[in-house]
Amino acid sequence: MFTWQYIVFYVVILLTNVIQCITGFAGTVLAMPFSLRLVGYDVAKPLLNILGLAASIWVLIFNYKKVNVKELIKIVLIMVVGIVAGYFLMKYVTIDKKTLYIVLGVIVLVFSVIGILKTFVFEKGAQKRKEQNLESPQEPKKWLTICKVIIGYLILAVAGLVHGMYVCGGPLLVVYASSRLKDKDEFRATLSASWIVLNSIILVQDCVNGLMTVDKLPALGICLVVLIGALVIGNLIVKKMNKTFFMILTYVLMVISGVSLLI
Repeated sequence: MFTWQYIVFYVVILLTNVIQCITGFAGTVLAMPFSLRLVGYDVAKPLLNILGLAASIWVLIFNYKKVNVKELIKIVLIMVVGIVAGYFLMKYVTIDKKTLYIVLGVIVLVFSVIGILKTFVFEKGAQKRKEQNLESPQEPKKWLTICKVIIGYLILAVAGLVHGMYVCGGPLLVVYASSRLKDKDEFRATLSASWIVLNSIILVQDCVNGLMTVDKLPALGICLVVLIGALVIGNLIVKKMNKTFFMILTYVLMVISGVSLLI
């Protein structure tokens, strides 16, 4: 619990959750690659899952009235299917550690590319067209609307699969939710409510599978204290710093963490 690996693990939790507090996502997906290297899958997965659960409860307490119940039900139902698939995949398919790291590294890099394109290319392009009054007033074609709905559901299912395996489905859920939930408070509240339900399911799975055991409670207690510190620091920083800078920093760190797993 106080070896150098665990101490660095606590530092990783602090730094990644500060970024999580500022950007609103990526805390677990940033922490997981380094945590796997430091303390292993059996420790990293259950502890990071509980930290995500705790952080979501904190956000929901102050924003529960903003939850979009319709989208919440849709997200939970579809992602649960993916989580169950990820659970059985990890339980019954033998995957060595090297392959596990490579798979997660590829996932993190894909998330990074999606996030970079969405944040700095597509959204800025859409904003520019809107400012120039170039948005088309025509209604979208029916087949195009159907395709968007199907793609959205597939994104949620894959997000659930990744979340069930690594507790890292956040970036893909953000891709889905950002197109449905435009209000910032509604976005944060609905996603937080989703994580409370989904991470609770994973917590039960971890307890049943013996991943969350009594001997991990002291480390969990330290992690929760570190999480509180990260939330306090993040809230102070977000009031003074440019969020765009931290978005760039987040994606740079995601790329570094993904490449570190591949090599």
